[in-house]
Amino acid sequence: MAEIQPLQLLAEDADDLAVISAALQDAVAKVGDIAYEPKARRLTIVLNRFRWESGARQRVRSALQIGSVLALQGRKIRRDRRDAIVELLTIGFEPGDAPGGLLTLSFAGGGDLRATVECVDAVLADVSAPWTTPRVPAHEP
Repeated sequence: MAEIQPLQLLAEDADDLAVISAALQDAVAKVGDIAYEPKARRLTIVLNRFRWESGARQRVRSALQIGSVLALQGRKIRRDRRDAIVELLTIGFEPGDAPGGLLTLSFAGGGDLRATVECVDAVLADVSAPWTTPRVPAHEP
């Protein structure tokens, strides 16, 4: 079996963003690994994503960067607890004034980040070698 190459994905519309969302389903991150730079209009999150595409029990360190961020709001994410772990469930996009809209990162437990974006401009890249994990994410039916 050929080795699976690290992911490098670019999203410029809602369909592209859905692919990144699927790749990041069940990724985990520390709250301290979420960085918003208002002057640069950039949101960066470093996560440990489950490598669903590998067919093996593996995780890999990945970075998600969202550009063209005009504003960011958080709900039920305690920024004062930088070591707290959040689990990403999905990334959604609600169109607004074209090509912009509202990009929402939804986390387990009801927390979310809502970014008002000028346009869809997201990049996901694996930044480490994968490692074996004993746990496979599970979802209730």
